[in-house]
Amino acid sequence: MSMIDQITVALTAVQDPELHRSITELGMVDGVSEDNGKVSLSILLTISGCPMQDRLRTDITGAVSAIDGVTSVELTFGVMSQEQRDNVKKIMRNGREKFIPFAQPDSLTRVIGIASGKGGVGKSSVTVNLAVAAALKGLRVGILDADVYGHSIPRLMGLMGQRPTAIDQMFIPLESFGVKAVSMEMFKPERSDAVAYRGPLLHRVLEQLLSDAYWGDLDLLLIDLPPGTGDLAISLGQLIPTSEILVVTTPQVAAAEVAERAGRIAHQIHQQVIGVVENMSEYIDPATGALVSLFGNGGGEETAKRLSQLVGSDVALLGKIPFSVDLRLGGDAGVPVVISDPESASAKALFEITEKLIKRSKSLLGVRLGIAT
Repeated sequence: MSMIDQITVALTAVQDPELHRSITELGMVDGVSEDNGKVSLSILLTISGCPMQDRLRTDITGAVSAIDGVTSVELTFGVMSQEQRDNVKKIMRNGREKFIPFAQPDSLTRVIGIASGKGGVGKSSVTVNLAVAAALKGLRVGILDADVYGHSIPRLMGLMGQRPTAIDQMFIPLESFGVKAVSMEMFKPERSDAVAYRGPLLHRVLEQLLSDAYWGDLDLLLIDLPPGTGDLAISLGQLIPTSEILVVTTPQVAAAEVAERAGRIAHQIHQQVIGVVENMSEYIDPATGALVSLFGNGGGEETAKRLSQLVGSDVALLGKIPFSVDLRLGGDAGVPVVISDPESASAKALFEITEKLIKRSKSLLGVRLGIAT
């Protein structure tokens, strides 16, 4: 095998850090030359000012330098043309035009909308911690922050101020704690800017966030829905008919009455309500050892009971997350409690809920598996 052939083989093993595809497959290798062990490479970046240029330089240099006889590696970076970028997008989408991958019949990604009847129940905190807990169990997980008006996922995931890499109309979700994340906040000129969208535009925003992002192969996508029963909750059922709904409530019975409505709208648009999570539940006072029911009790059981009666089958209370200062502190710091304090009572409850959640009861019989032979 010639030196050029060996270099080509070595470059095939180098992946784009964001797209996770071989740089040769993506057409990023524009030129290769070698003279007495001195290798010169011309590499095309997908966009000007690519944030992964230094990572690519390190990976490419390391792969080529490992070849016997190579004494030096010189890299020159350029930028792809529009035609080359279009080809990259086609490769990433397997030759298809823009589409929502999770709505396809052969999709194996489980999509769960996290809903609540009202705000302030800790829905986003629950979403983030369930996602990270699932990732810790080895699943490939994504979060879509569909709470257009009250988006908080970037802060909770430690992604404040960061923006995804965009290749024309396709963008790469940011990643934190092994979870891919997309939020409306990442696309606003200023974080403090208000979002004032109505009806059809909200549907279009959700559609774009689902289809324009290159999510890759996910086992689980959690969608943090806005509180209540508005446009986006309905749009999710329309865009991804197989999506499921998990309802988050608090121990107050009054909150349970409101939470039932989130499950009711899901049932009306033929989504499966897979369970209820009670947040801010009773906890043990570390000073006295007494059980403190700060927000009352019974809300989770009441919500599960009402939803079970509504859908005509068992909607389980998957777990209760004790009221926890650590969970709140972790959110403020951008480090989910399942990472910052995995032995805490709230983290243990979240891990137990995750374990129940990720057990897929739906059969894969008849689903086409994307296995290359």
